[in-house]
Formats: sequence, C-alpha cells, structure tokens
Amino acid sequence: MADQPGEAPKLIIDSDWKSQAQAEKERLDAKAAEAGKKSQVPQELKFDDLVGLLASQAMSYMGYFPDPQTGKAMVALDYAKLHIDLLGVLEEKTKNNLSPEEQESLGKTLMQLREDFVHLTKAVAKAVQEGKMKPMGGGGIGGVGGAGAGGVGGGVIAP
Repeated sequence: MADQPGEAPKLIIDSDWKSQAQAEKERLDAKAAEAGKKSQVPQELKFDDLVGLLASQAMSYMGYFPDPQTGKAMVALDYAKLHIDLLGVLEEKTKNNLSPEEQESLGKTLMQLREDFVHLTKAVAKAVQEGKMKPMGGGGIGGVGGAGAGGVGGGVIAP
C-alpha cells in the first residue's frame, strides 16, 4: 500500500507461498503421470481390432447377440447400417495403406456384413408384415428401414 499520496504501492511477495505452490504442482504432475501409466492399454492394438469392434457392433444391432437384460435379440437396422457404413469409410480412407492381409480381411468382413444386412432387412420386413415381429418406437439415426425394411428403421424384437 502507498504510505504517501502519489507513492507507488509496495508489493509483498511471499516466497514461501511460491515454493509451496511449485511443490504441489510437482506432486500433482507426478500423480497424473503415475495414473497415466496405470490406465494404458496393456497390449498393442492392431487394425483388425478396430475392424472387429465395428463389425461386432453391426452384428449386435442385427440381432446376432441377445440383449443381456431381456434375453431377446433386438434388431436396429439403422444402427447396424451405421456401423457397416463406418467400415466402408474405413476401407475407402485406408485404400493402398493396408497390408494385403488387412485389406482382404476388411473386404471380406464388409462383404459378409452387407450381405447379411440385405437378407435381414428383407426378413424383418416380411416378419413385421406377417405380425411375427413388432417394430419398437424410435428410429435412431437416419431411417434406414424405409425402402428395404417396409418402414422398419428403429428396433424390432421378436414376440
């Protein structure tokens, strides 16, 4: 504070506070670095792991795996198509950058998922039409079901 009018205020710097703050910063940095080491994935992830993840999501939405809570298979064609389309984007963006084995694996996976999707879309439309399955509300992303699935875009469950 200024003692006299017109005199500049005096700054009192607590060097003890600065050293405490620096020590706390170093302690937190060390703790964050240790936490980062613990949370790292223990294995090396590969391209096939990404393909497998997206494929399993597509398969899940095509009813390959039952819902763990209800035990019933659920079909969500719009979400299945989303994951298949993501694999298609991956294929397009990685063209000429994959090993021959990776390219073949991705191509075969996509071909099989697309084929299964077309067959499933037709089967779901027929089953809904015959009353063997009932559409659930929703629709989620984009309305995939329009043309091929007789308007079934969201989820469908077996009775």
